[in-house]
This record gives sequence, structure tokens and C-alpha cells, in this order.
Amino acid sequence: MEPEIIDLQNFLNKMGAKVEGAGTNVIKIIGVRKLKDVSYNIMPDRIEAGTFLCMAGATAGKLKLNNVVPEHIGPVINKLEECGCKFEINKNCVIIDAPKRLKFVDIKTMPYPGFPTDMQSVFTSMLCVSKGTSVVVENIFENRYRYVNELKRMGAKINIEGKIAIVKGVRKLSGAVVEATDLRGGAAVVLAGLVAKGKTRVNNIEYILRGYENLDKKLDKIGANIKLEK
Repeated sequence: MEPEIIDLQNFLNKMGAKVEGAGTNVIKIIGVRKLKDVSYNIMPDRIEAGTFLCMAGATAGKLKLNNVVPEHIGPVINKLEECGCKFEINKNCVIIDAPKRLKFVDIKTMPYPGFPTDMQSVFTSMLCVSKGTSVVVENIFENRYRYVNELKRMGAKINIEGKIAIVKGVRKLSGAVVEATDLRGGAAVVLAGLVAKGKTRVNNIEYILRGYENLDKKLDKIGANIKLEK
């Protein structure tokens, strides 16, 4: 039921396919003899948008994101508002204004349109420097907390109990050499590096580059001190 599936259906049907039901729990596909080549604009990446919003939240920033579909990231925006962030939402852009320090919040990952599992690690990383204790529940995938040990190297206080992560916010993190355990876990340690005191080195960045195009250049443009080593 995710919006990416609707976008894929629209793309395929433009090519001459016969697909219906995207956005529901039943998709019907009727085979055709051939597809035609077309020009198609892919929808904005909602997880990338959510990642940048969390980075702004963690660094007490004010950020304008263009080329987003606000309704696709509604659960992320709602939780950031609970943390104390203020938003200005327009048709194709979102402006976030984060407080000096975020408040704690509890999240539970759910199938779309619930809170996305792909945002869990990034949001947890942001909560590491919030006030109070937050509770994160991962309901979709197992082994989604592998990145937590990397955040602990930087001073985060997180306890894992099965599918639950208990995050006690600290005032600051410290730079360290850490690993990107997977795509979203990689984004989580990059976020931690943005708020940490000192230098952070992230290894295994192939994971990150697979899911975030020109992440270093985009962050550099908005004031991060970040460099990609080849």
C-alpha cells in the first residue's frame, strides 16, 4: 500500500501494462505482449526527505525541503512536532524549524500509512540527543537494531529489549570511527556524526551511497563539514 507501489503501477501502465489495485492490499496484473518505452518522472523519495528532517531536528536547524509530497511523510512530521519542531507545509515543500533541544517521544513502526520502518534508525539516532527517555518499537523487521552498537561508541545510551529500544537522551555525542551496518543504519550514524563533538569517520559507506544520492554534497550545501573519501 506504499506510495512507491502506486508510482510503479503508474509507470508500468504508461508503458502499456495492465495493473490495478496499487494502494490497496490486492494488486491485479493482466499480462500484455510487450511494453513501450516512455519518459517518466519518479516520485520524490519520502525516506530521504524524512532523513533530512531528522538531521535538521537533531542539529536545531531550520531547513526548507523542496520536491516533497508532505502527505507521504505525515507520520514523521507528526512525531517531529511532538518533539517540539515547528512546520510550514506547502504543496511541494516543507519547512522545519527545530528547537534548541528536542523532547522525548515514543514511536512504533507500522505498515504504510503508519510510521515507516525505514525511518526507525534515523529517528532513534536523533532521539539520542533529546531530553528524557524515548521508547522505540520495531514491529516490521527483525535485526533492525544492528546500528545501535555504533551509536553507543559515540556515547548514546540505548538498551535493546527484543523489538524495543529504550533511548535515554544525552546532551552530546562524541566523534568516533563507526560502521554503516546497512543503508538506514548508515544514515543514522551520519546524523550522529553531525551532532557529535569532534570528528566522526563512517566506514562501509557503500550502503549509504546506494540509497542516498550525493548525500555529502547536499549536506555540505546546508552547512555540514563533511567529506567523502574515495
